Parts: sequence; C-alpha cells; structure tokens
Amino acid sequence: MVSHPLPILIASDHAGLGFKHALIQALPEWTWEDLGPDNSNSVDYPDYAEMVGKKILASEADRAILICGSGIGMSIAANKIHGIRAALVENPVSARLAREHNDTNILCLGARITAPEYGIEIAKIWLTTPFSADPKHTQRIRKIHSLEKK
Repeated sequence: MVSHPLPILIASDHAGLGFKHALIQALPEWTWEDLGPDNSNSVDYPDYAEMVGKKILASEADRAILICGSGIGMSIAANKIHGIRAALVENPVSARLAREHNDTNILCLGARITAPEYGIEIAKIWLTTPFSADPKHTQRIRKIHSLEKK
C-alpha cells in the first residue's frame, strides 16, 4: 500500500470519463476523490480544472489527475491557477521528470491520445516519483513562483 496522507483528486470532462474510471480501478492502492463528472453528458473542462486547483490550494490534496480528450485544455486551464503546476504527459519518462524536476501537482492526460493501459503506467510513475529537491530544481520552482507574482 502506498502511504499518502491525502487523497488523490481526479476529474475529467465527458471525453475522459471512461479513462478516469479505468485509472481509479487499476490503481486501488491510492485513495481517490472523484470530483466528476459522473455521466457522459457534455461538460466544460475548465470548471473541473478550477475545482481541482482550488482544492489543492486549500490543502485538501496535494496531487491530482485531470483528463480530457487531448489533455491540452485541462493543462491550459489548470496552469492559469496561481500555485498550480500541471503537466500534460504522454510517456513514462516525462511523468518521472514532471515530478522529479518540476514538482508538478497536477498530471493531465488525454483520453483520445493515450491508451488507458499506457495512461495507468504514466500515472503510477507520476504518483510514485518524489520531487528531487536538488537545489537547481528548487531554485527553478522559486522562479516559477516569482513569475506568477508578476
């Protein structure tokens, strides 16, 4: 069992619904908080990116996964929220680097781009990779925070 004190938030739009359910089912070692949607009716992905981002900023969680058709819209929307570092990831190496070097707090996946089996592998790597805390990466994260204040 993975030891993680807070739930992993997960949300999607209508295009990512099946992918979201596959991820939750395939990775039962994590505690998930599914923020929706719960049916395939058309929804607007920025609403879910905002909801997830606000919960992370409120310290209700420290990590989340967002899924839409391409992953691009969720990534753009989430990164508009001050304090969020969302990464659109399409391979395991990028998943590891997104956590290790960039301390990302949201993983974005594209349900129409990435096969669910591959997405599960990507998510597992992202969830298990810690931030390296190497001084050069820590300095770069501080510079990102500085950019947010401008």
